[in-house]
Amino acid sequence: MLKVLEINKMIEIQNLKKIYAGVTVVNIPQLSISKGEMVGLVGNNGAGKTTLFRLMLDLIRPDTGAVLSKQKNVAQNDQWKDYSASYLDEGFLIDYLTPEEYFYFIGGLYNQSKAHVDSLLVDYTDFFNGEILNRGKYIRDLSKGNQCKVGVVACMIQTPEILLLDEPFANIDPSTQIRLKNMLREVNQQRNTTTIVSSHDLNHVTDVCERILLMEKGVIIKDIQTDKNTLEELEEYFSVLN
Repeated sequence: MLKVLEINKMIEIQNLKKIYAGVTVVNIPQLSISKGEMVGLVGNNGAGKTTLFRLMLDLIRPDTGAVLSKQKNVAQNDQWKDYSASYLDEGFLIDYLTPEEYFYFIGGLYNQSKAHVDSLLVDYTDFFNGEILNRGKYIRDLSKGNQCKVGVVACMIQTPEILLLDEPFANIDPSTQIRLKNMLREVNQQRNTTTIVSSHDLNHVTDVCERILLMEKGVIIKDIQTDKNTLEELEEYFSVLN
């Protein structure tokens, strides 16, 4: 039984701490995320959400502790990159390419032909809403919302086992927000993708995620299984805090 539980652990955090200029911005003694979980990460600005994502992706190194992906330290091997996809901000994009060129580049990393990438992109026609493909624009010339669409779909065509998205709902319109939530649910159901979504929008994150992690000053102060009372509980917390 123990071996089965270990296999199901996709992400494990052990004694993780990050300090900037004497201030501890992430301090998580222990956290496990299992295969197929959809986890929401919420907290005010400066809570440490993006720093935690960057530690998970080995973009920055912790002062102490480790992030394990499938039981291996992300700072000591590259295997996790083969099955993980992420979009934190437009800095993840190659902005001097057109969206099509970028998708072909990402597909090429996974030995996907242009024809295969084109076939995958058909599934995202509604999500793109006629604003991404065949527009003759470089990614840098797209709106923040459309850059986010490119980043999210670039993750999807990688068919990852682990998906990390930082504030994906922030700059997109209401119709696209609904489409994104449906996409995340579909990917989770069809592929059993382990998904972590950071968002300031409590409605969206509680609607799509089965588990919520509430961060405050680098610490996870609540770990909640989502139910009909979760949104009210979070709203009450932030209302009292304000």
